[in-house]
Amino acid sequence: MISVEEALERILSRVSVLGAERVELPRALARVLAADVTSTSDVPPWANSSMDGYAVRSVDTREASASSPVRLRRVGSLGAGAVAERPLEAREAYRIFTGAPLPAGADAIVPQEEVTAEGESCRIGRPVQAGEFVRSRGEDIRAGETVLTSGRRLRAADMGLLATLGQLQVSVVRRPRVAVLSTGDELADLGAPLGPGQIRNSNTYSLMAQLAEAGADAVNLGVAPDRRQDIEQRLRAALGCDGVISSAGVSVGEHDFVKAALSDLGAEQHLWQVNMRPGKPIAFATLPAASKGALPVFALPGNPVSAMVTFELFVRPAILRMSGRARIDRPRVTARALAPIPNPGPRRGYLRVTLVEESGTYGARLTGDQGSGILRSMVAADGLAVVPGDTTIEPGQPVTVLLLRD
Repeated sequence: MISVEEALERILSRVSVLGAERVELPRALARVLAADVTSTSDVPPWANSSMDGYAVRSVDTREASASSPVRLRRVGSLGAGAVAERPLEAREAYRIFTGAPLPAGADAIVPQEEVTAEGESCRIGRPVQAGEFVRSRGEDIRAGETVLTSGRRLRAADMGLLATLGQLQVSVVRRPRVAVLSTGDELADLGAPLGPGQIRNSNTYSLMAQLAEAGADAVNLGVAPDRRQDIEQRLRAALGCDGVISSAGVSVGEHDFVKAALSDLGAEQHLWQVNMRPGKPIAFATLPAASKGALPVFALPGNPVSAMVTFELFVRPAILRMSGRARIDRPRVTARALAPIPNPGPRRGYLRVTLVEESGTYGARLTGDQGSGILRSMVAADGLAVVPGDTTIEPGQPVTVLLLRD
């Protein structure tokens, strides 16, 4: 068996960032930019008012005071989207609203609550400084400025910025398209009747959900019976994808045919069995695929918890790498054990825990029974406590926790 770190290194060395595609702006959220975005114009494109008020020439207010206000003649009104018909001249003012372009000649805005309107004139009782309540041209973005760099994962604010720049389409890294296959005679898929000794297929749906959370598109290959030829046939159907995940059939039993089927297809195996619990029987191979180069294949254990944990540790980082993400690791925190966290046996444990926040720190306790078939232990988990083999973390002692949720 090899270590978790060595297994992950072998996997990541064989996956690379996918190519780029152009998508409509609304579809670019949470995608990774494939090219820098440079502005072709100033934002805002002209000086405008940041307040409802009056556009003035600051020089005309120089002598104003509360006891001796200046009187200016109102020559028009400017709403957002309107442009002044003529420049502002001496001792004149435009009524102006937020977002309206500043008329030529004006250099300041006086908020409406500081102005007394009297018919066709207005009175201002203080000196106004040039630039007051004016959004200057290009104060946000200058033409020629690189505003977003490649490799950035787009957030909501980025979408607004791209819209401001008129970006109808965006160049982003392509979403990985990953096939999911569950194997086993004991599995009945959703909608099918349960036969004697059968259980529902859950792995397909938890793994597809984990792929979606990681930003990939899942392709459901269904359930293959424990027959080498059937598994090989399903794997052939996945050769047009960017990756494959199978679950079960990868151990050493007489009905474990996944590795054999991969071998029949010419796969190169890079690892099998990792020193961890749950999830020791995991294999990683690459399949020759004419249009894709070497196609990564993750053969995960069949127990539901083992499948989900090994996805978190090995598949998710690979998917994020393929998606162009700079950060591919889950955050880790140090928590204080609230109850014993035992890990019997020599393999490193990734144990499901709930977290409690305590004055800026965390407390951790097991979700309950840690059996690899107890899916509710993952449902309740906030993270995975990383515990060395043959070790018990006693109450009050620190433990590293790999976060599974915010």
